[in-house]
Amino acid sequence: MSLIRNIPRNFAGPSLLVFAGVALFVSSASTCRAQDSGSNYRLSPNDLIEIRVFQEPDLDSRVRIGGDGSVTLPLVGTVPLGGKTVNEASDFLRRKYGERFLVNPQLTVTVTDYSKKRFTVLGQVQSPGSYSMPDNEDVTLLQAIGMAGGYTRLAEPANVTVKRIENGAESLMKLNAKRMARGGTSAAFKIRPGDVISVPESMF
Repeated sequence: MSLIRNIPRNFAGPSLLVFAGVALFVSSASTCRAQDSGSNYRLSPNDLIEIRVFQEPDLDSRVRIGGDGSVTLPLVGTVPLGGKTVNEASDFLRRKYGERFLVNPQLTVTVTDYSKKRFTVLGQVQSPGSYSMPDNEDVTLLQAIGMAGGYTRLAEPANVTVKRIENGAESLMKLNAKRMARGGTSAAFKIRPGDVISVPESMF
């Protein structure tokens, strides 16, 4: 049985020969974040990643994730990787290359340069702006608002929104930070790099 997908006759790319068997390896270029990159760390805009396809050097890529969370790669084109863990990105790319071009592709994904992790707080807080996230530490919604100096007297904490881009798609979450401040599991809502938090003005 042939191990090579049928490639359009007008395709001018490299010879696509891949051996059977799947092996995915994840590595990190940063010692201090090695554990995060393998399990919890999620790819973010401006991360620099390296993708290597086994025995296909012409498909190897070193790309920086765009502001919308996407990258452009040989053969598969523009694909969304932002918001995925490194393992999820590896699985996603393996499926993409396996759909039309390669049989049981083997590849590695490595984060070679981490972007500066930041989030933004807007609206009725004392110091609106962009804030850096501590390395290897989570930031909850309440902590993020605290970093922005807390609420103004006009704030309506019961209707806070968080805008987030994940897998190339934008989502808007409505959160009751007033209720969070009273405790409970929702108080641990975690902010991700690139999130935009908006605290509205009270209507009363």
